[in-house]
Amino acid sequence: MLQDNIKEQLRGYLANLKHPIVLDVALDDSAKSREMDELLRDIAALSDKVRVSELREAARRPSFLVRREDESVGVTFAGIPMGHEFTSLILALLQVGGHPPKLSDDLVAQIRDLPGTYEFETFISLSCQNCPDVVQALNAMSVINPNIRHTMIDGALFQDEVTAKQIMSVPQVFLNGQSFGSGRMDAEAILAKIDTGATARAAAKIGEKAPFEVLIVGAGPAGAASAVYAARKGIRTGILGERFGGQVLDTMAIENFISVPETEGPKLAAALERHVREYEVDVTTGQRAKALIPASEPGGLHEIQLESGASLHSRSLILAPGARWRHMNVPGEDAYRNKGVAYCPHCDGPLFKGKRVAVIGGGNSGVEAAIDLAGIVQHVTLLEFADKLRADEVLQAKLRSLPNVKIVTRALTTEVVGDGQKVTRLLYRDRQTEAEHEIALEGIFVQIGLVPNTEWLRDTIALTERGEIEVDAHGATSVPGVFAAGDATTTPYKQIIIATGEGAKAALSAFDYLIRLPVPAEARQAA
Repeated sequence: MLQDNIKEQLRGYLANLKHPIVLDVALDDSAKSREMDELLRDIAALSDKVRVSELREAARRPSFLVRREDESVGVTFAGIPMGHEFTSLILALLQVGGHPPKLSDDLVAQIRDLPGTYEFETFISLSCQNCPDVVQALNAMSVINPNIRHTMIDGALFQDEVTAKQIMSVPQVFLNGQSFGSGRMDAEAILAKIDTGATARAAAKIGEKAPFEVLIVGAGPAGAASAVYAARKGIRTGILGERFGGQVLDTMAIENFISVPETEGPKLAAALERHVREYEVDVTTGQRAKALIPASEPGGLHEIQLESGASLHSRSLILAPGARWRHMNVPGEDAYRNKGVAYCPHCDGPLFKGKRVAVIGGGNSGVEAAIDLAGIVQHVTLLEFADKLRADEVLQAKLRSLPNVKIVTRALTTEVVGDGQKVTRLLYRDRQTEAEHEIALEGIFVQIGLVPNTEWLRDTIALTERGEIEVDAHGATSVPGVFAAGDATTTPYKQIIIATGEGAKAALSAFDYLIRLPVPAEARQAA
């Protein structure tokens, strides 16, 4: 099943096993069981520390348990972890085999000391780029603490469970049989939900940090570039963000980042983080900014207040908060979010296999989504507000060639309708004739652009009517000593490569600002 080059790479990884591991497999007569059996036997043949054993009792078939021999440490895969989840499998093999997870010592201690018993289940799709982060975090936690158990479940393989639990987006996490959370989460975020004192402890630790010369708010491409450029100037640099990578983590294929012909969002995000951590940058993740209190005088300390209650201070700031998916803001959208209304076709598309869906938006993102979905679902209706599609001609040509796609232009979406549990219909108005129409469907994928994450800045920084941060040619904002970069600014063309360039420019501008500040009297006297 595995290609020879993959086998050789995996053989090298398995040489790092410190403990023998067992792959307990539960199979049935299905083709997927035969495929799983072949995969596991391929893996076992690569190391004398790995063997396959039959699991007679199992909650799901096909599935397998990766466990340490003669110990209770282990993780379960109900599905074949290929595609985006292949890395999750490799890490599970290594970590169960004694290779330590890449988590901070503080985080490991917090996981190990958790009281109680936790049975996690994560429903995923193999095309979801957000799912591996959740799977890998929970797998690592279960290796660290034997009272934590985790099972990855491929929703496409266990459709009956997906239907029974009314799962319409992934990743979906259940804890002890109850809904726990959805969307991308790392170990830090998961702990914050189950360890009630975690937020307060993190805030206290953050509050002890000394002021920075440059503090970057946002850990996407713009923020990462700012951090690298600022740190290379030898000044005290900090970066604050909810997650490294930002919106890039939700991007599937990236083919226009110069010098990198093709990559995926999560891979690029990981590379950005590795680059930043090569320098002396103080990294704070899992935190969200709540307010900016500007310095009272040039060279004074700006304050960033966090939702956790902590504050960080810096002589200069670079704001790179990025953007998020724009919502339709029509009746029913909020009520049926994750119950048929979705924003990531790559993540959630497989859950709508054989069903009818709509895509809202005729730009590149919308047309790409419709093309991808057409290969999975029964039928796609693409709705565009304007008189014609805005996507590149090559994408439009591909879309029009698909037999199970209908394109509707001049369409104003007016309402999402459901039965209380899931989406059943979409209502729209023809903007030319004013006629009302409805579409019977099971899923709606919204692809109508981005909204800048700047609500917390409204009272302190000059923003446009669209909420973008106004910047000049140097990335300077309306507040002295505060700069901005990336998708949240007025810089045209929201592209990854432009964000990184603007981030570098903002860092250079911040450094230029700092070196031109008056020398404090005490420093002159000391000289």
